[in-house]
Amino acid sequence: MATTQVSTTPFEGQKPGTSGLRKKVKVFQQPHYLENFVQAIFDTQRGLTGGTLVVGGDGRFYNREAIQVILRMAAANGVAKVMVGRGGIFSTPAASCIIRKYKAQGGIVLSASHNPGGPDEDFGIKFNIDAGGPAPEGVTNAIFERTKTIDRYLISDSAPVDLDAVGETALDEMQVQVVDPVADYAALMERLFDFNAIHQLFNSGGFRMRFDAMHAVTGPYAKEILENRLGAEPGTVMNGTPLPDFGGGHPDPNLVHAHDLVVLTQGLNGLDFGAASDGDGDRNMILGKDFFVTPSDSLAVLAANAHLAPGYKAGIAGVARSMPTSQAADRVAEELGVECYETPTGWKFFGNLLDARRITLCGEESFGTGSDHVREKDGLWAVLYWLNLLAVRKQSVGDIVREHWQRFGRNYYTRHDYEAVDAGAAEQLMDHLRILLPDLPGKRLGELTVTYADDFSYTDPVDGSVADHQGVRVGFEGGSRIVFRLSGTGTQGATLRVYIERFEPDPARHDQPVQEALAPLIVTARELAQIEARTGRREPDVIT
Repeated sequence: MATTQVSTTPFEGQKPGTSGLRKKVKVFQQPHYLENFVQAIFDTQRGLTGGTLVVGGDGRFYNREAIQVILRMAAANGVAKVMVGRGGIFSTPAASCIIRKYKAQGGIVLSASHNPGGPDEDFGIKFNIDAGGPAPEGVTNAIFERTKTIDRYLISDSAPVDLDAVGETALDEMQVQVVDPVADYAALMERLFDFNAIHQLFNSGGFRMRFDAMHAVTGPYAKEILENRLGAEPGTVMNGTPLPDFGGGHPDPNLVHAHDLVVLTQGLNGLDFGAASDGDGDRNMILGKDFFVTPSDSLAVLAANAHLAPGYKAGIAGVARSMPTSQAADRVAEELGVECYETPTGWKFFGNLLDARRITLCGEESFGTGSDHVREKDGLWAVLYWLNLLAVRKQSVGDIVREHWQRFGRNYYTRHDYEAVDAGAAEQLMDHLRILLPDLPGKRLGELTVTYADDFSYTDPVDGSVADHQGVRVGFEGGSRIVFRLSGTGTQGATLRVYIERFEPDPARHDQPVQEALAPLIVTARELAQIEARTGRREPDVIT
């Protein structure tokens, strides 16, 4: 079929955030909007010409339509081969797995992660490099600069490709290979974890679990691995069919949006283990009976017990956490004698550390945990890691974490989210905090004295690149912290995230309610930032 060159003009604001370009579906549906961004990828990533591209998404509304556009544009731009998941499905970690295993030159992942889906909701697109991870800032900046000057795009006139039949077909001169989206990922998990021990756990008769896939992409992966390969009883996977609108739910695995799962783990008949993943399968929530494991604690526990999983039995090279994530992992790294790196928020900042083999495990407080097996955070991987620990240690989730606190101390931790705040007001709040920073060290705020206050800046130890203005940190004596940061993952307004942390070494004080233990610091945070006066919000929308 013929290739058409279509004249176009730039759209404002096609700048990728920490996880790609995210907008409302109706924005992407504008004529030329998606095409402009995709062409900017092809114009700047020359390695795709004559190379292999991986394409897939989380199944949300507009996923299939966008994939057909990308396939036709890939053919017109000289891509030799595209590997696409059956039904247009790839979880984000599975896409990374495929890119790495088959040595593709990159991937286009279609997702707005944990944001809602549907005709009036969110859509997203991001480019992953040949290492399998999110594009670094140099690449995303080049794509953005191209979107500001683009005047044409190339697209084939070919008919749509059948995305539901595994096999190979030709689209003009390009080969399209539709693959099972689960098989390669499941095989990788089987190499990393003790499937025999986990299988015995499920068959013991004394272990009850549910995994909430939230009608998102992880459903098929969890059914195949948990129920088919590991022998979990049918029905272990809840909400396991991916739906374009996620069943009307919000596919964010936290205590608010996965409330039905939380309830199942509570009380005398509560489940032994509950877990959930998000829209594109890269986040996780871990629950025990009447017990919530914070993502920060989860990373620390996995690091301390890495030798119990076959894939990590030789130990870990190091660990990294995003700056707002609690310092629990730092204490584990210190005892293990390995480095702990503090990076800006955004999984792409872990990529260089992983590629340089400086770290093995990494994680973010926003329910993301991962390792060097792929270059994305990985929700189901974290669930399997916990199942491996439960099978080997033969303890409950709560007992494992409490024992960890006794050994390393407890980092009481919470995140307060103020969502869809007026963007201008949010920026002014952050400017107000930055003005205060030079005078804060040595001051007493509430019950504690400030030891440092800064606007976090990160210099990559591998390539020397610098990322400034990554969040305001206020540190106190004894290891307590308050962090203020604006999130770039929403599609309207701004989300103000406030992170509050207090270290408690005394085991006798490890069972306090979290919000109660942190109450004085919460008051200090609100007063210091003048949150109510500047945003009009008396309380956060979400408390984690």
